[in-house]
Amino acid sequence: MFLEPLLIFQLALLGICTGFLAGLLGIGGGMVMVPFISAILSARGLPPGLAVKMAIATSMASIIFTSISSVSAHHKKGAVRWDIVKRLAPGIVLGAMVASVGVFAVLKGSSLALVFAGFVGFSATQMFLDKKPAPTRQIPGTAGLLGAGGAIGFLSGLVGAGGGFVSVPFMTWCNVAIHNAVATSAALGFPIALANVIGYVISGQNIEGLPPYSFGYLWLPALAVVASGSVLTAPLGARAAHALPVKKLKRLFAALLYVLAAYMLYKGLSSA
Repeated sequence: MFLEPLLIFQLALLGICTGFLAGLLGIGGGMVMVPFISAILSARGLPPGLAVKMAIATSMASIIFTSISSVSAHHKKGAVRWDIVKRLAPGIVLGAMVASVGVFAVLKGSSLALVFAGFVGFSATQMFLDKKPAPTRQIPGTAGLLGAGGAIGFLSGLVGAGGGFVSVPFMTWCNVAIHNAVATSAALGFPIALANVIGYVISGQNIEGLPPYSFGYLWLPALAVVASGSVLTAPLGARAAHALPVKKLKRLFAALLYVLAAYMLYKGLSSA
């Protein structure tokens, strides 16, 4: 399965679009990459279940590069809450390893697609409704953030996303301003992606039917092309995030997630 020119163009375009969205919405790009990479692999003959798993793993790996590019732009604007990043990161790493090494390897690809659709749809609804948090609610203490980080890392590991679909609503629920939440989510994408990628490589060893140039569940040619495009546009999205009004940013986030949740729901049901 070599990369012909049309496939290279498709993956490059995907990287450019997801990089911009990662910087704009703090979602790491995985919410967009997983459906599209899954469709590309399925069209090239991979069984749907394996295509979903490889799409999730490859998407997550690209977030390593996108996160670095995106967070640099957010940090220059002083928007990243590094105090939150430091306290969420330990739980994130633990939750990610449990998901990617253990649960991910056991679940069928169709089940993972349904999990993806369910959690993304829930997050979209929370963001779309724009419920106002109690004015006295604050970020929880160290134990609370450890638990929250574990949940974010675990769910991210199952669906191949940078955690923004959980961490952004969580932080806004705790009265963190939306622009700070998006920027902080971008920073959290790095430990989420790194821990999960290690798990995907370990759990993907000795799997039959993988395409050429795979490393565990990672599809390396796609990773190289997508990551190259996303790194270029993530800073542009980050700058745009600071120019948009809060409500429009939330509604844009929700609309994107609804579309992708619907596609993955169809994917999961049709391949079950």
